[in-house]
Amino acid sequence: MNLVSVPPAVDPAVSARMSNTRGRDTAAEMAVRRKLHRMGLRYRVNLRPVPGFRRTADIVFTKQRIAVLIDGCFWHACPDHYRPATGSRSRFWADKIEGNRRRDRESSEMFRAAGWLVLRFWEHEDPAAVADQVASAVHEAVCRTTSQASESPCT
Repeated sequence: MNLVSVPPAVDPAVSARMSNTRGRDTAAEMAVRRKLHRMGLRYRVNLRPVPGFRRTADIVFTKQRIAVLIDGCFWHACPDHYRPATGSRSRFWADKIEGNRRRDRESSEMFRAAGWLVLRFWEHEDPAAVADQVASAVHEAVCRTTSQASESPCT
């Protein structure tokens, strides 16, 4: 006899909402990308920085080796906004969110081990402030590479 375990019933409205949740091009990502673009910075979107490692970064500066990740407050357990699920599927959601957090740590470690600077932000952070921090990191990386190539200091 073949017994198949059936998960508890899921509300169709909740299922529809979750399946429509974007994995890329979220409002937070788009706001930061627009600011960076207005600053004159050019970048790649949803790129896998480490070949053979199936994890993507939201915004990638390939020459400077900078990976930017903008994490959703619910999906990545923001300390300010995350509220654990309650109800019949609370264990499922707790495991899911913990898996996401574990994967985030592994991704950051793998990117760093491959020589990338990893910048992580929460979706609730001010896009202008995030863009300023990213632009500073890109500028510093450019200055480091230019000063190594030539003896002129970057100002």
